[in-house]
Amino acid sequence: MKIYHSLDSFHKLEYAVVTSGTFDGVHIGHKKILSRLNELSMQSGGESVVLTFWPHPRMVVSEDSQELQLLSTIDEKIELFSQLGIQHLGIIPFTRAFSELSSEEFIQQVLVDKIGTKKLVIGYDHRFGRNREGSFEFLKKNCSSYGFEVEEIPREDIEDLAISSTRIRKALLTGHILEANDLLGRPYTISGTIVKGKQLGRTIGFPTANLHPHESYKLIPQNGVYVIRATYNNQVFNGMLNIGVRPTVDGTLRTIEANLFDFDKEIYGEDLRLELLHYLRPEQKFDGLPALINQINLDRESAVKYFSGLNN
Repeated sequence: MKIYHSLDSFHKLEYAVVTSGTFDGVHIGHKKILSRLNELSMQSGGESVVLTFWPHPRMVVSEDSQELQLLSTIDEKIELFSQLGIQHLGIIPFTRAFSELSSEEFIQQVLVDKIGTKKLVIGYDHRFGRNREGSFEFLKKNCSSYGFEVEEIPREDIEDLAISSTRIRKALLTGHILEANDLLGRPYTISGTIVKGKQLGRTIGFPTANLHPHESYKLIPQNGVYVIRATYNNQVFNGMLNIGVRPTVDGTLRTIEANLFDFDKEIYGEDLRLELLHYLRPEQKFDGLPALINQINLDRESAVKYFSGLNN
């Protein structure tokens, strides 16, 4: 997959089959659009192109931009697009000036002049241009004058399960990790750097890797204990994860602490990727360390049983 971080670096294609959007989460609804994009590019002998925007438009134009939580970082999206067989990925820097482009200017300047669009694939109710004024109806009425065809993925094909990034965010924030993973079509991931914590875990027999996410806007799910799979240095480990403030030991700061099974290395400053597989329980305050240790042992037993079930 070729990646372009600006429109100026994109060389106009002879036959581009294009879709555009923010694609937060690259969930199964998005995958239907991308699958159709690949299908059309193969049928026509053209090349598939995804145009996405970074920063996320709401980070630039919305008053609540500081509160925005996203399902995927730009690096995660790049990886997912590559896995799905996209040939060209254009990452358009989203600025206030760019947000002022009218729908006609976006079509002519970006889709036609820069990309060489011959087929455009969009999801139902997709909007583009200043104030989201552009629509499928506008495209269908005017696409012949721009020299390309347009196809809309029907609502029933994308929202048969009411798939949306908003629904996935809500599921994650309420502990419904299985629902979120079903809608994503894969486990939700959090990647970050391992930093030093208070190292309490090792004193009670459960050493943890304290994860600092790579990006502050990455959505962190509801506090609680999760079954996870972790990737470190291309090796995969089963484990469990606590997200929360550790009330039993009078914690105040929210932490993300992973206990990896059969793993005893110190990896401060190194990267770790977590896949959240199952939600075990909410975070709770126990009457002292013995009660906490007993519960952690039960959590581990539950996690081991979960993985045993996967292997049967």
